[in-house]
Amino acid sequence: MSKIGIVRIAAVTPELKVANTEFNTEQMIKCTKEAVKHGAGVILFPELCITGYTCADLFYQEFLYAKNLEGLKKIAEYSKKHTAVVVAGFYLRLENNLYNCAALIQGGNIMGIVPKMFIPNAKEFYEARWFASGIRIIESIKSVRLFGQEIPFGQLIFHDEENELKLGIEICEDLWVPITPGTHLALNGAHILLNASASNETVAKSEYRNNLVLQESAKNICGYVYASCGVHESSTDLVFGGHRIIAENGTILGESSLFERKSSITYGDIDFERIKFERTFGQNFEECASAFSSRVACIHVPLAPIRVFDTEKDTLIRKYPQNPFVPDNPEKVDLRCREIFSIQSSGLAKRMEHTRSSKAVVGISGGLDSTLALLVCAETFKLIGKDPQDIIAVTMPGFGTTGKTYNNALTIMKLLGAEVREVPIKDAVMQHFKDIGQNPDVHDVTYENSQARERTQILMDIANKEGGLVIGTGDLSEVALGWSTYNGDHMSMYGVNGSVPKTLVKFVIKWVMENRLSGKKEDKSFSSDNALLKKTLQDIMDTPISPELLPPDKEGMIAQKTEDTVGPYILHDFFLYYTIRYGMPPKKLLYIAKNVFVRDYTEEFIKNWLTVFYRRFFSQQFKRSCIPDGPKVGSVSLSPRGDWRMPSDADSNLWIEALK
Repeated sequence: MSKIGIVRIAAVTPELKVANTEFNTEQMIKCTKEAVKHGAGVILFPELCITGYTCADLFYQEFLYAKNLEGLKKIAEYSKKHTAVVVAGFYLRLENNLYNCAALIQGGNIMGIVPKMFIPNAKEFYEARWFASGIRIIESIKSVRLFGQEIPFGQLIFHDEENELKLGIEICEDLWVPITPGTHLALNGAHILLNASASNETVAKSEYRNNLVLQESAKNICGYVYASCGVHESSTDLVFGGHRIIAENGTILGESSLFERKSSITYGDIDFERIKFERTFGQNFEECASAFSSRVACIHVPLAPIRVFDTEKDTLIRKYPQNPFVPDNPEKVDLRCREIFSIQSSGLAKRMEHTRSSKAVVGISGGLDSTLALLVCAETFKLIGKDPQDIIAVTMPGFGTTGKTYNNALTIMKLLGAEVREVPIKDAVMQHFKDIGQNPDVHDVTYENSQARERTQILMDIANKEGGLVIGTGDLSEVALGWSTYNGDHMSMYGVNGSVPKTLVKFVIKWVMENRLSGKKEDKSFSSDNALLKKTLQDIMDTPISPELLPPDKEGMIAQKTEDTVGPYILHDFFLYYTIRYGMPPKKLLYIAKNVFVRDYTEEFIKNWLTVFYRRFFSQQFKRSCIPDGPKVGSVSLSPRGDWRMPSDADSNLWIEALK
C-alpha cells in the first residue's frame, strides 16, 4: 500500500516586484520547483501574483496585460516538467471587462479558469475600479479561448478520478461573504478549496482571517488552503503580510509567520480520505448538498492523476499527536479537563436528582478510574448540596490487593468525607469457589472474574439497602477493549467515566489536583486536607495500572500489570481515536502509528498490539451492547444508544489480514 489518501499542499508567497511580470514569473517557477522537490501535489500562489495585486491603474495598460498572459504561459509550459497542480492568480479580459482570475495548471495545460465572484469596494479596497464580478459573466460564458486552447471558465470542480480527489478555487473576498463560492463548490463535491488571496494586514486581522479559514473548513468538511501576497506589494497605503494557512475540517495543519522578506512556502498534508469519511458519517452534508448544490451550476473538469502522498517515496510532515485525546496546548488541556469534569459531575447530578437517590455507592480500589469516579462524586455532591457522608465509598480487598493501593484508597475516601466501608471478599469468594468447584490454586479467568462479580454484587446490594446509585468506574479504553468482567465491573447504575479514555483520566485527576486542591482557584472545602489528598492522588497516578485480581509478588508489590497483558494504553487510545474518529483503515493506521511512535516502539511491536486491538474491539462488542448510561464527554464515544452500533458477531479477520 503506497497511497493512503493524503496529498501534500504547498501554499506559496513568492517575492515579487510590482508590475514586473518577468521577475515574478521567474520567482513563481523557482518556488514551484522547490515545492515539487518537497513532494507537493498541489501548489497555490496568491491573487494576481504574476503582476502583483497593487498595480492599480496599470492594470489598464495593454502592455502589462499582455505581459501578464506571457507569464501565465511560461508557468504553464514549465508545468510539463513536474506532476503537481499549480494555481496562479492573473487577470483576463472578456468582452469589455477585466476579471481577476485564478488558473489551474497541470501538465503544460491550463485546465480551467475561475473568476473572482465578489469584488471588495469599501475602505482600503476599491478593486471594482478595475475588475468586474464574475457572477454574471459565468452565466453566459462557460469557456474561453487562450493560447490556442478552449479552457473551461466559471465555477469549476477539478476532478482527479484515479485518486477520487476534487478541488475547487475561490479568490480572496469570496471567503468573506455570508454564502461563499467555496461552500457551493464543497456541496458539489470539492474536497479541498484553494483560495488565492491578497489580504492586507491591520491589527488583529490575521486572527480573524485564521478563524474564517478554520470555520470554512469545518462547516464545509473540507481542506482549505489560503495563500496571500506578501511584503513586496506596494506599501503606498497598505502592507501585506503573506499570510498562509492550511486547514482540514476545523484544524490548522500549517500556518505561516507574517512579514517574511523572502519567498516562503507553507506545507501541509491534507487527508482527503478522512474528508470523505466525515462527509459520509451522518447524512446532513448530503441533505444540504441536495437542497443547495443545484443553485450554482458547477462545471466538472477532469484532471490527470495528481501527485498524492506515496509511503514508499515520501516522508510524512503532518504531525499526529501521540495522545490525540489530549491537546498539546497547556491552556487547552486545562479547559478540556475543566469541561470533562463538569460534564461528568453535571450528568451525575441530574441522574441523582431524577432517581431521587439518597446516596451514591462507589467501589474504590486505589486505582486511577475509581479515584476519578470518587472525585466526580465529591464534586457532584457539592453541586446538589448534599453531605459527602452520603457517598458510600467501599473498599473490597481481595487476593491481589496490595498495601499501597489499599492505603491510598482509604486515604482519599476519608479526606473527601465519604462514608468509608470495608468489605473483604476473600472468604465469600473462597466459598463461591467451593460452590462451583473452582480450585483456588488455578489462577484462571474464573479465579479473576469471580472477584470482580463479588465486588459488583456487594455494591449493588448496598445501593439497594441504602436507596443509592452504584457509580461505575470503567473508562472508554476498557470499554473499547472489553477489559472488564461481564456483569462485574462492566455493570453499574451510571458510568461517569464511560467516555473518558485511559490516557485522559490522569490529566483530569491532575487538573483536580491543580485547580481544586491547590493554586489560585483552590477549593478549601474540597477535602479535609487538600495537600495530603493531592500527594495521595500523585501516588495513585504513579502506580502501575492493574485490576489486582492475582496475588502480589514476593515483595508484596503488584504482580498483574494490565499493560503487560493488553498492551500500552497510549497505543490503544491512538488506535481507537483514529479508527472511530477518522475511519482510518488498518494499513494507513499502522503507517501513521509507525511514524508517530518511531522513537518508542518498533513497527512489529505496534503491529502486534494493533492486531490485538482489532481482535478485542470486534470480539468484545457484546459487552458494549449493554453498558450503563453515562455522559458523553468527547468526539469519540462507544455508547450503544448513540455513537456506536455494531453487531456483536462482526468478523475482524479482514482488518487483521490487512496488516500481514
